[in-house]
Amino acid sequence: MTTSVLVMGGSHFLGRAVAVEALCRGWSVTVFNRGKTGRNPDGVHAVQGDRTNRKDLGRLAGIGPWDAVLDTSGMSADVVDLATQALSEATRRYVYVSTVSVYAGWPLLPLTEDLPTLAEAEPVAGMPGDVVVSYGVDKAAAEKAAQANLGRALTILRPGVILGPEEYVGRLPWWLRRVERGGRVLAPGKAGQTIAPVDARDVATFACDRAQEGCDAEIFNVTAPKNHATMGSFLQECIKVTGSDASLEWVEGDFLLDHGAKQWTELPLWRTYPGTWAVSGVRAQDAGLVCRPLSETVADTWGWFTSGEDAVDSERAAHIGLAPEKEADLLSAWDAR
Repeated sequence: MTTSVLVMGGSHFLGRAVAVEALCRGWSVTVFNRGKTGRNPDGVHAVQGDRTNRKDLGRLAGIGPWDAVLDTSGMSADVVDLATQALSEATRRYVYVSTVSVYAGWPLLPLTEDLPTLAEAEPVAGMPGDVVVSYGVDKAAAEKAAQANLGRALTILRPGVILGPEEYVGRLPWWLRRVERGGRVLAPGKAGQTIAPVDARDVATFACDRAQEGCDAEIFNVTAPKNHATMGSFLQECIKVTGSDASLEWVEGDFLLDHGAKQWTELPLWRTYPGTWAVSGVRAQDAGLVCRPLSETVADTWGWFTSGEDAVDSERAAHIGLAPEKEADLLSAWDAR
């Protein structure tokens, strides 16, 4: 009997990757979205509606049941509460994609799934002002709402940074554009700094794995293995795929902070807080998560980027990247130190 799934979202980036993965498995796939951004994959049954609208959700539930629901678009507690209430009788399994930002200790501390979230505890002492705690608070509250409505039917996935084709935040696309431009490129911190972003397609594969019958309902950090990549190897791959003549100038992190550079946004993937890339993904890896080499993610994203296909618009993208004038000023100051 064919597995049937409902994807909440499904028209761009992770949601689309989940729908494509499910189709590749021969599953019957329904997607639910507003039809305003991205495009649904060929072969899905598309249901148009607004997940913040109770009537739309009721209509959606009446189309079911499904073997599993995969929710990639629930950003706040009220939205997730509505969906999980409406769909609780329409599925036996519900996979909700959350974030590592839910942890009270992120990004300051090494983390496992057993540590408290912002639904259970205040942020750890010393949380810096440039960490947007409100996002984690919203997602932690969303997890709590889903748990109350679904109980043992719920699996929670907590990815870290997700990269890959169709990325709309713009972290990897910004680095590709900057490196393509060539010349002397400000490289932040140390080349050997380990990083652990995960490819959207690998998150999608793992999400579909966990949606299958017989999988226990659990919580998983979906992060790449330790020593998966470094900032140096990442930027070298960007140079390789773009064919650029760029040369990397590694600038000390303390110097950058003292001179007003904004970590995480102006210089994507660079952050000085020790817990940023110290979120254990061992539980997910033991359960079957496989992360492709970051070099493959970089190459495939460049291929998508140069195909002319655009990512969906996102307010977050406006804050990503270092202005050329500021980069030049920082490099001049670095030379004169």
